[in-house]
Amino acid sequence: MYLKRSLAIIVPAYNEAKLISKTLADMPAEADRIYVVDDASTDATRQIAESLQDGRICVLSSSHNRGVGASIVNGYKQALEDGFNIMVVMAGDGQMSARFMPDLLNPIISGKADYSKGNRFLYPGHTKGMSHWRFFGNRVLTYLTKIASGYWEIGDPQNGYAAATRECLLKINLDKIYPRYGYCNDLLVKLKVAGCRVSDVPIPALYGPEKSKIRYHKYIVTVAPLLLRGFLWRFWMEYFVRAGKPKSAAQSS
Repeated sequence: MYLKRSLAIIVPAYNEAKLISKTLADMPAEADRIYVVDDASTDATRQIAESLQDGRICVLSSSHNRGVGASIVNGYKQALEDGFNIMVVMAGDGQMSARFMPDLLNPIISGKADYSKGNRFLYPGHTKGMSHWRFFGNRVLTYLTKIASGYWEIGDPQNGYAAATRECLLKINLDKIYPRYGYCNDLLVKLKVAGCRVSDVPIPALYGPEKSKIRYHKYIVTVAPLLLRGFLWRFWMEYFVRAGKPKSAAQSS
């Protein structure tokens, strides 16, 4: 429990045999359940997670590789079914330190946000270790995501270190979330249409022995059309569908 709220941590993992043990060993004591979602890894990721002596760990396995977005949705669905109040997403590669988890949770606990996410760009020095190409790609996608989602105050939308309330996730259709890299950008669009409050939290990047699976030259080409579709959908929902409904009906949709 974290301040009387039940807490589940979702750890999407694909071929993280070298780092999954350390990642899970660093989980905070406040976590009631840790869902490791193995996305059909070809290494020993699943076996290592299952062998750890931590009764909070629940391993969910996919029969085939579906993508990180689909893995997170799988974890969300299971956590919702099990009745948890707050769900936090942490990568299986150790980039997301549990030391900063209270910073993510506090905006939610205080009632200021329904969804809070990390932002590596809020203070100088937090992007130490990030390549120039990765920095440039992130800035391009940040601007495109601002346009698509309407969350003009957010940054670093590729940051997957995030916390969400149960109520927030129940407002969106999880089955419509983009299943691969780009899910976090797509999710922001859907959160905006659902009327969820999003908060950015300053969290530094922790780059170590892990290797990012994102290739920005391909990622931007894939995500840009996704964001265009998201923008058109949000525009339609906010300015046509909801604008034509009575106030009470629009608030309940």
